[in-house]
Amino acid sequence: MPKRQFLKAQWKNLVMLNYEIDSQVLDSYTPPGTELDLWQGKALVSMVGFVFANTRVLGIKWPGHINFEEVNLRFYVRYFNGNEWKRGAVFVSEIVPKSMIALIANNLYKEHYSAMPMRSSVVLTEDGHTEFMYEWKFKGKWNKLGATANNQLVNIEPGSAEEFILEHYWGYNKLSDLSTMEYQVEHISWQTGAVKAYVFEADVAALYGEAFEPYLKKEPVSVFFAAGSDIKVRMGDKIVITQEAL
Repeated sequence: MPKRQFLKAQWKNLVMLNYEIDSQVLDSYTPPGTELDLWQGKALVSMVGFVFANTRVLGIKWPGHINFEEVNLRFYVRYFNGNEWKRGAVFVSEIVPKSMIALIANNLYKEHYSAMPMRSSVVLTEDGHTEFMYEWKFKGKWNKLGATANNQLVNIEPGSAEEFILEHYWGYNKLSDLSTMEYQVEHISWQTGAVKAYVFEADVAALYGEAFEPYLKKEPVSVFFAAGSDIKVRMGDKIVITQEAL
């Protein structure tokens, strides 16, 4: 039976910059029992910006916490539960503008949220594109993540790079050397718009650690925009891994 619904919202206007990285950088973040989910033999991390809209937690719209931005750094894993492979994401960092959101997520899901001032913008251009920008203020400076995407949306092609990045329906977090938090994220397959330009300006070393800097300072291997949809996040489960299984 599905777990009780914890959160319901819309995820809108997702900008995703994807970078190849040395898999060893991710070793300490990889939850026990999971393994890296590789794209064509490569380990990828993604910088993601999007908007939470119409957010309900346990069925309640909490004043001041209904519509807000998020910027995160994530990578991809898979977990075999004895019957099937589950493909999921692990979050290295998640930034939101509300400290209460960070407190709840960090305590219930053992996420890695931080609260910072944030802002976002959506600007229509005259050539059938839209500019999406996410900004967060860190140490007195505004950092930026954005993309200019085609307004004509298309379905995700099976087996494509977009499918690999966008269609991970589980979240995993490392609780200890022998335990992992698992939770389910539900949404329809998103439509995408071709990206013609992007921007990423951030203090990578201070925000994410020096190990990530050489990779996030390079050109991304791909940049995607997804329109998003309604989403549901289920309550989490603790997975205990035996020493012999590692």
